Amino acid sequence: MMILFVEDDQSLAELVIEYLEIEGIECDHTFNGLHAIELSQKNTYDAFVLDINLPGCDGLQVCESLRENGISTPCIMLTARNTLDDKLTAFRAGTNDYLVKPFAMAELVARLHVLTQSQQHAKTLKVADMELHLEERYAQRGDNRIQPGPEDWRTLVYLARKSPKVVNRIELEDYLWPEGAPSSDALKMVVYRLRKAIDKKGAEPLLQTIRGVGVALRSQT
Repeated sequence: MMILFVEDDQSLAELVIEYLEIEGIECDHTFNGLHAIELSQKNTYDAFVLDINLPGCDGLQVCESLRENGISTPCIMLTARNTLDDKLTAFRAGTNDYLVKPFAMAELVARLHVLTQSQQHAKTLKVADMELHLEERYAQRGDNRIQPGPEDWRTLVYLARKSPKVVNRIELEDYLWPEGAPSSDALKMVVYRLRKAIDKKGAEPLLQTIRGVGVALRSQT
C-alpha cells in the first residue's frame, strides 16, 4: 500500500510514518496542502491521510480538490477537531473516514486496510466502451487490445481518471515531465500515438483535442 500523509506536525509525522512502514505501508509525506494537491496529480496513491489544519490550504480543501479532479481514492481525516459539525463538514468535503487525535496507530492501520480493500476501483477504469486494466497495464476496446509504452500508458490512465473533463495541456505536461518536456512536440506525439492505438478505423473517437484548451478522453455522445 502506498499513501500520501499530509501532516504539519513533524514529530507526529515521523512517528506515524515509521509505524506505517513497519506495517508494510509506504508513505509520501508533505506538510503543505497545496503540495499535497500537486503530488496527488503526479502520483497514484492507495489512500490519503489528511490533517485539517495545514499551511497552503487546509485538509478539507485538499479533499474537495481531489474530488473535483475526479480522484476517488479514499481519504481519512486525522485531526484534533472532534465535534459532530467538524465531522459532517469533512464528510461533505468528500472524506471517507475521520479519526480524532490522539489515536491508536493500530486503529489507523486497520482503517486504511478496510478502506483500500473496499476500493476496487483502482484495478479497472472504464471510459465509454474501453476498459483499462491497471494492474496488467493494458486497455481493451472491443477486439482491440491496447498496450501502450510507459509514457503513453501514464497519459491514458491520467486522462481516464479525469474523464470526461478536459485536461489542460500544461497540466498534462507537468504530470508527465515534472522537470520539463523533452521537446515542444512531445505531448503532441504522445496524443498522436494514443489516438492511433485507441481510435481504430470505424470506432467512435474517444481521444479528443479541444483547440486552445486541452485533451479529453470521453464519448462524443
